[in-house]
Amino acid sequence: MLCAVYRSYKRDEIYLYVENKDDFSRVPKELLTNFGQPIFVMMINLDKRTKLANADIKLVKANLIEKGFYLQIPPPVTSLLQC
Repeated sequence: MLCAVYRSYKRDEIYLYVENKDDFSRVPKELLTNFGQPIFVMMINLDKRTKLANADIKLVKANLIEKGFYLQIPPPVTSLLQC
């Protein structure tokens, strides 16, 4: 399963995975508006990988099949003052 990965122009560390390069037809318009102009990062063959750096590969595959996209958002930053 191939997918294209794009980073957000507006927001740091947010990535959008789609089934086909430059095909955002299954991505909700509101999400694209908030995401900003997608900047192409790379193509990934998910079948040849067992894991991804910052996303659950099974969840990515399931979302691509079911929704046509996967949105990767970084975990919230915890304050070092709350230790």
